Amino acid sequence: MKKRVTGLGGFFFKCKDPDAIKKWYKEHLGLNTDQYGCTFWWKDSSGKDCSTQWSPFSEKTEYFSPSPKEFMMNFRVENLEELLATLKEEGVTILGKVEEFEYGKFGWILDEEGNKIELWEPIDEAFL
Repeated sequence: MKKRVTGLGGFFFKCKDPDAIKKWYKEHLGLNTDQYGCTFWWKDSSGKDCSTQWSPFSEKTEYFSPSPKEFMMNFRVENLEELLATLKEEGVTILGKVEEFEYGKFGWILDEEGNKIELWEPIDEAFL
């Protein structure tokens, strides 16, 4: 079977005051926060620089829609478009269209309980 998920790309969650939460995590847990949250850097098995993002969102965000959940996971994947085609064939709900940015491609699906999952084919070098 081809690789699907290759790692955790990020964890996103809703909160009342994202700026206050980022400050709390910086003060008490030492997270190096910025406007987006905190980026954790690590190396994959081949020694390539990779990142995982931790980001608080406003409790009013629509970014997690249609899921009503308070969180959204982001998984790192290889060949996003091929994976989405395979998932569609398997009956998985695909949301929207693939979006491309300088740091990678993104697609979205729903799991069987309605949790929105973001799939990211990363270009980590864009952050260095």
